[in-house]
Amino acid sequence: MMMVRRALLALLISLAALGFFWPFFVPTDAMADKASWFFLAATPLIMLLVIILITQEELGSKKIALLGILTALIAALRPLGIGAIGIEPMWFALIIAARAMGPTFGFLLGTLSMALSALLTGGIGPWLSYQIFAAALIGWGTILIPAKLRGMQEVSALIFYGIVAAGFFGIAMDLQFWPWTLGPGTELSYLPGAALVENLDRFFTYHFISALAWDIPRAILTTILLSIATKPMLTALRRSDETSRFVSESEMQAIKNQLR
Repeated sequence: MMMVRRALLALLISLAALGFFWPFFVPTDAMADKASWFFLAATPLIMLLVIILITQEELGSKKIALLGILTALIAALRPLGIGAIGIEPMWFALIIAARAMGPTFGFLLGTLSMALSALLTGGIGPWLSYQIFAAALIGWGTILIPAKLRGMQEVSALIFYGIVAAGFFGIAMDLQFWPWTLGPGTELSYLPGAALVENLDRFFTYHFISALAWDIPRAILTTILLSIATKPMLTALRRSDETSRFVSESEMQAIKNQLR
């Protein structure tokens, strides 16, 4: 069943990636109106992933409770920022929780917390799917940080990851409206069917002109909060329940045996 879970998660990540990067690969603009279908297809798969985790006892009552608490915390943190200039205090909590609890937990936490935040603030619109899956990918992306890192090395790695994640979120949000915002007549406009290099050049020129005022404050705030909160939050989460990671009891025992 673990193979099924991994395959399902890989499919979810692939659909999310296609939802973001379709403008660079479609041959014509005929696909444009169907771009959101990738995210729509991923939504029921998220529910299936949760069901699999519950039925296989990888998401027990304690883990569900912790997931709910962290979801509520992150959803409450998001409106505290000044979103218009990228001051978004939610990312440090998502990154630390995903690091402590594992990438699958991080994927679900990013999905649920962003969706709940949108419901609380009324921020529901065509951008919401992009926000949800960007947060999910940021939560899952902590898998890239080596598991053996501890102490200041781990804090430094999380800070670096937080800076990258801040930039990624800005890129993801620009991908949501770049194909539509400028119209067809500018030097930075999206050109359906154009060469990959040409559209990439147009997009990143547009992104760096329009988004640096958002990305840099987001990265600075995330860095500060990670510097302050990483050690105590990681310690608290790791001590809360040794089995709170997304692994079965047999897998946890195997890990313990390897560490002895």
